[in-house]
This record gives sequence, structure tokens and C-alpha cells, in this order.
Amino acid sequence: MRLALLPLLLATACADPAAQHLGGFGDPVRGAALSAPWWLADTSRLAGNPAQAARAAVQLEVVADALRTDPRYRHEASGPALHATGQGVAELRQAIGISPEAPPASVIAALRDAALALDQGRPARAEAALTGADFPLGPQATLARLAALPRLPRVAEAAAAAYAEIRRLDGGPRSS
Repeated sequence: MRLALLPLLLATACADPAAQHLGGFGDPVRGAALSAPWWLADTSRLAGNPAQAARAAVQLEVVADALRTDPRYRHEASGPALHATGQGVAELRQAIGISPEAPPASVIAALRDAALALDQGRPARAEAALTGADFPLGPQATLARLAALPRLPRVAEAAAAAYAEIRRLDGGPRSS
């Protein structure tokens, strides 16, 4: 029975970049946090792969936003984790060229769309996803920055903090 579910889980993971971590057991926030150190500890490893850089940025945005606003996490999230993920988002947004005031949901949607378009070999569609006030440098500059991310120390700290916070919450008492 479990093996029969594997193709469905894999198809779901491939369809949604934020859910591509089966370690999250269906929770994209948990999955993003647990895989964050792999993707974000050294963002310079993403150089030359703007689609994966966009997906990594989505992961950080998802985790940081959930720790602040999601009822499953916001009441138990620690101050240090909130601070670290906030600092990481700010540093990553600056590196990519995303407005600091942009709502997380619109940034997540745009970066997901851009990553999917790049995976499909549709750069014009990726550029279209990265237009508007949330991307003040314009789509071409944003894509260029995604393709050449440097190592970002606050992002690395945020990834470690997100991982540690989810592990802490996994081991803590569960509310009914």
C-alpha cells in the first residue's frame, strides 16, 4: 500500500516546488525548513541556476512568513528564529532585487512562476513573472541576480535557524 502512494507523492512534489521535500510529510513549511540548510547554507552554489535559486528563495519566504503568521507556528515560534529568518529574507531580497515591502505571497507566487517558466525553457514567461513593483530592478536584472547569487551569511543563518526551530517544535509538546 505504501509503495502505491510513492508515485503520487513524487508527482505532487514535482508539481509544487515548495513541497518537493518529502521530509516535510505533507507540510510544505516543515519541508522547506528541514531542507533550508541544504539549499541556503551557501547560496553561491546556486550560481548559474536561476530556477533553483528562485525555488530556494521561495523556501525561505515560506518559512519566514509561516513562523510569523501561520496559526500552526506563530504562537510557538521563538524570537531568535523570527529574527534570523526576517534578517535572511531581507538579505536575500536585497541580493535578488525584491522590494522589502513586497507581500510574501506575491513574491512566492512570482518566484514559483519564474522557476517553472525557466524549467520549461520559457525565459519570456519568467521575465513576465518578475515584473511590477515587487521587482523594482526589472525582470532581466532580477534573473541575472538569481543566476549569480553570492554567499549570503544572513541567509545561511536563517536556514540554520529555520531548521533548528522546526526540529525544536517537532520535539516539543503538541497541543490538541
